[in-house]
Amino acid sequence: MKSRFGLMLLGVVGYAGVLTAQAKPLAPRLKVFISIDMEGLAGVVTNADVSSNGQDYGHFRAIMAAEANAAIDGAFRAGATEVLVRDSHGSKENMLPNDVDPRARLLRGLSIGPKNMMEGIDSTYSAVVFVGYHAKAGTPDAILEHTSTGNVVDFSVNGISLPEGGYNSIVAGMYGVPVVFVAGDRAVVDQIRGMVGPIEGVAVKEEIGDASNGLSPKSAQEAIRKGVEAAVRNRAKYKPYKMAGPYTMVLKVKTERPLYPGAVRVAAGEVTFSSPDFFAILSAFNAMK
Repeated sequence: MKSRFGLMLLGVVGYAGVLTAQAKPLAPRLKVFISIDMEGLAGVVTNADVSSNGQDYGHFRAIMAAEANAAIDGAFRAGATEVLVRDSHGSKENMLPNDVDPRARLLRGLSIGPKNMMEGIDSTYSAVVFVGYHAKAGTPDAILEHTSTGNVVDFSVNGISLPEGGYNSIVAGMYGVPVVFVAGDRAVVDQIRGMVGPIEGVAVKEEIGDASNGLSPKSAQEAIRKGVEAAVRNRAKYKPYKMAGPYTMVLKVKTERPLYPGAVRVAAGEVTFSSPDFFAILSAFNAMK
């Protein structure tokens, strides 16, 4: 029979063990943000491929979901605890919710704020991934190259001509989050690396005489899965892309829109706008593009 003292001692030790277990620190969150467009998906070569009234849109919509799921899986294999996918093409209603890996959340639909393709990003994220991206307007040897809309000739800030992945990288950098991976055609992979540094990337295709020479969708998905896993595991290697303010935008367009308050028309089809706030720059850009 145990003595009263022994029982009391066991009780104290047991209680201390409970406290120790309760005090065990929680594993840190690892949140990954995925922005996915369509023009840079495997096999896409014409505007009809990525237009909701295109004959093969349903086919490429399925490829979009598959490339997103490959990126999601790669992120979770690298230890992600949360993944948010931002549908970033056109009306932002391309990804069907039931097609997305259930471990991730999906942000779909147009948003009224300036973040647009980066809606949902904040400082709690550890890495940003671009999938299905394309090069900026005027880029040679690129597939379906454009900047936001077909009306934009060039969009530059502080003298740097920016593709969509460029200004989206600045948005991520404002929250201290690095872009760690990009997938799309060879031109956009080279373009984004030229801006943010030698991040992980997968060129799923390359342009040859306006045609697409590329990987099969299955091969592209496997490469994206492996690339995202490596990028997220090695995220400490990559630095957020920063651009110091104040900011001056020069926007060149084919057809002029009404001037945003504070914008100045300097030539036919060319306007400037300045602000210490990069989100104000994006708001002006979105209004006049």
